[in-house]
Amino acid sequence: MQTFDEISPIREQVRTWRREGRRIAFVPTMGNLHEGHLTLVRKAREHADVVVVSIFVNPMQFDKADDLNNYPRTLDEDLAKLNGEGVDLVFTPTPDVMYPQGLDRQTSVDVPGLSQMLEGALRPGHFRGVSTVVTKLFNIVQPDVACFGEKDYQQLALIRQMAEDMAMDIEVIGVPTVREMDGLALSSRNGYLTVDERQRAPVLARTMRWISSQMRGGRTDYSELVVDANDQLRAAGLQPDESYIRDAATLQPVGDETKQAVILMSAHLGKARLIDNQVVELTPVAPVATPEVAE
Repeated sequence: MQTFDEISPIREQVRTWRREGRRIAFVPTMGNLHEGHLTLVRKAREHADVVVVSIFVNPMQFDKADDLNNYPRTLDEDLAKLNGEGVDLVFTPTPDVMYPQGLDRQTSVDVPGLSQMLEGALRPGHFRGVSTVVTKLFNIVQPDVACFGEKDYQQLALIRQMAEDMAMDIEVIGVPTVREMDGLALSSRNGYLTVDERQRAPVLARTMRWISSQMRGGRTDYSELVVDANDQLRAAGLQPDESYIRDAATLQPVGDETKQAVILMSAHLGKARLIDNQVVELTPVAPVATPEVAE
């Protein structure tokens, strides 16, 4: 496994792979790798001859300095895990390599609409930081395919839209969320949980499944559903952050034409902010037959 922290040697290696006719897969990460990340790596291997992984804690997507400073960094352990998965190349740049002119002078990439709604409204500038760094990483690695987790549902939608809008010849693959046995979605931020908080954390996934069952049962009062769900979270000691039920394809409010909805939820538990989502198939409502009136 090769490891580079500068751009030029990666470009040289990519050119070599291209001459050899190899297909390249890419998995961008911020490190502190867990089984969810490794699942992305395995999926990438299914779609390509070589796999490139980046480890970069991107300052542009953090809206709080403390969150950036406290983000777990475990580079040695991460490299050992990636080596065990047979990764071909790991890119570990510093902020100075990625943003040599500084953040204030960095050209940015923005995806209108998707970057400002939902999570984007809660964290202004976050998705601009995501789309900017992913664009730059795509330009450096030049992959044929890139794998992203479906746990970050809005982020995946944003990257797909960005790749389409910018005519990037890259197949963006979403990989299902990896969960613990009790349903908790794997996340680097789960490491912030205390023992007691870890026991309560699966309530988020259970509440999400409850919403899903209510929807499949025909309930359509989505605003009240969210209120009821948030009450369940509070009763378990979680602090609801943002909860939405949206069209899975557009992230707009569910309408008459919606075939799939997505439940998007986040909650605070101690120092951790947990996020999760679930797609729900909506059963079309059969039209009510009008009784015939005898003449």
